[in-house]
Amino acid sequence: MDDLKLINKKEFLELARDKKFLESLNIKANSIEGYLSPDTYILNHSMSTRKIMEIMVNNFWNKFTPAMIKRAEELGFNVQQVVTLASTIGKESDIDTKKPAISAKFHNRLKKGMRLQSSPTAVYDLDNFDGKILYSHLKRKSPYNTYVIKGLPPGPIANPGLGSLKAALFPAKVDEI
Repeated sequence: MDDLKLINKKEFLELARDKKFLESLNIKANSIEGYLSPDTYILNHSMSTRKIMEIMVNNFWNKFTPAMIKRAEELGFNVQQVVTLASTIGKESDIDTKKPAISAKFHNRLKKGMRLQSSPTAVYDLDNFDGKILYSHLKRKSPYNTYVIKGLPPGPIANPGLGSLKAALFPAKVDEI
């Protein structure tokens, strides 16, 4: 969207962490990341940055149903944790049919207190990442790097699609870790 000049980048980055704005969108997190639903939108230059962000988050809430919130609670997760897990699943694979198996591995590792060991988390907060994950990245100290931390990262590493959200809530039934 930035390349289409639909949003003001400075305003977007400010709003993305604005507590009042996040609260107005029912986001109980420190950032909007994870709640900007990836989808096809009809937008125009008359829309403000704020309005575009609201449209994307409202789309997220239309997809993340009350039944999904209930399922998250059954699993012992809150919405932020599901979104964080779903974002990690989505970065592991963009193929929806593979996501429940990936989710199962992560759920099994979480239950056993293991590290998730998800490569995309190791490079999430790097500036100028060139796309190639190196062994040194996996050893790097970062609150997001699930090769060095146990449990979920402190927040989403992307904006997960519906397939990733469903996989996070309905992992395959396998014992693989």
